[in-house]
Amino acid sequence: MGSPYQWSRNPLQRIPTYVFPAVFAGLVVALFISVLLALPLSLLPGLWGKLTPIGVSLFLCLLAVPIMVLRGRELFQMLGITFPEMVGGIGRVVPRNGQVILDTSAIIDGRIADITQTGFIPGSLIIPRFVLDELQHIADSYDSLRRNRGRRGLEILSKLQKESSVPVEVSEMDIKDVADVDSKLVRLAKIFGCAIVTNDFNLNRVAELQGVQVLNVNELANAVRPVVLPGEEMEIRIIQEGRETGQGIGFLDDGTMVVVEGGRRYINSRLEVVVTRVLQTAAGRMIFAHPKTE
Repeated sequence: MGSPYQWSRNPLQRIPTYVFPAVFAGLVVALFISVLLALPLSLLPGLWGKLTPIGVSLFLCLLAVPIMVLRGRELFQMLGITFPEMVGGIGRVVPRNGQVILDTSAIIDGRIADITQTGFIPGSLIIPRFVLDELQHIADSYDSLRRNRGRRGLEILSKLQKESSVPVEVSEMDIKDVADVDSKLVRLAKIFGCAIVTNDFNLNRVAELQGVQVLNVNELANAVRPVVLPGEEMEIRIIQEGRETGQGIGFLDDGTMVVVEGGRRYINSRLEVVVTRVLQTAAGRMIFAHPKTE
C-alpha cells in the first residue's frame, strides 16, 4: 500500500497541464450562469423554487467539466494561450522557443559546439545544474578514461560559453523527488517545453516514450552524410585488413567504413575505387567497392 500521495502522484502526472485551468474555468462559468438563473428559478411555486436552482447548478457544473476537458485545448488556443502538451498534439512536448537542454553525453561528444556555429539551434542552450554536477563527478573519477571524458566535457562547456553564438544558460532548477539524471532531464524538458540534445540511446527511447522531442547528434550526422551511389568513384586510403579474405578497409572523412574487395594488397596506400553497393545498418552506413583498375 502506500500513502495517498504516492498512489495518486502517477495518475496526476499523466494528466495534461491545461486540464486543470480548463476545469476551473468551466466551473466558474457554470456557477456564474447558475447565479443568473437562481433568481427566476426561485420564483417557481412550492418546493420547485427551492430545488430547481440547486439542480440546475449541479447540472451545469457536470456539463461544463467534460466539455472543458475535451475542448479546453482548442478554447485556450483561440485565446492565444498554450501549454507544452498543446503544441504538436496532446502528450507531446515540442520546443516552442528554440531552447534545448544539453545532456552529459552530448557535451562530452563535443560536436554540439560545431552545430551551434551553423545556426541550426535558434534559441539558447540550457545546462541543468545536476548535469554540471555529473560532469564534474566524471572529471574527478579515478578511472583515467572517465576522467579524460569528464575533462573534455568541461572544456567543451568553456568553449561554448566563450565562442558560441548561441546563449548558454545554467538552470538551477532541480527535480527533488527524482534521483536518476535521465529522469530529471525528461521532467525538466516537459516543464520548459524543450527538446533534449543527447547521444544516449536509452535516454533517447525514454524521452520519446514520454512525448519529449530528442535531438540526437549521431542521427543528425548520419542524415547529413553525402549520398553515395553504386558506380561512383572515390579515392580512399586502405588502412587495415577486412574480415573476409582479400578485403581492405578504409574510411571516409565522416567516418563511413569502405570495404574494398581485393584491397588487402593496397594497405597503407591510397587507392581509387568504384562503389558497388551501399548498406545501411543500425550502427551506420557501410560502402562496398572494388579497385578501379580491376
